[in-house]
Amino acid sequence: QVRLVESGGGLVQAGGSLRLSCADQGNPSSMSISTEFMGWFRQAPGKEREFVGVTNWSGDTTYYGDSVKGRFTISREEGGKTVILQMTSLKAEDTAVYYCTTTSAWSTVQAMSRPQWYDYWGQGTQVTVSS
Repeated sequence: QVRLVESGGGLVQAGGSLRLSCADQGNPSSMSISTEFMGWFRQAPGKEREFVGVTNWSGDTTYYGDSVKGRFTISREEGGKTVILQMTSLKAEDTAVYYCTTTSAWSTVQAMSRPQWYDYWGQGTQVTVSS
């Protein structure tokens, strides 16, 4: 059973950086086909869940949402079992709850930008950027 757990959220000043990580603690010793593709969404109060990015198991193919391109980087570590979201040049509008998510299928960025594409979700971690 997939169980995604995020860590690394917190409070940071505008212009700063923050690193989030997410691991499948339901399968700590090996990769699951369910977590072959891992990514991030975020949701601010009163807004819809927004696509941040997604990557394949090796981290060499990645899609990003338009609002984070050039500032955020997604990568895989620990043999692909962990997905990292490195956030730089943070802005107040990046404030949101960030959710880790997984899917077993790859498609176009348009399809993968929709929350409905994904199978499993973490509980979320709060990121607050002060201006």
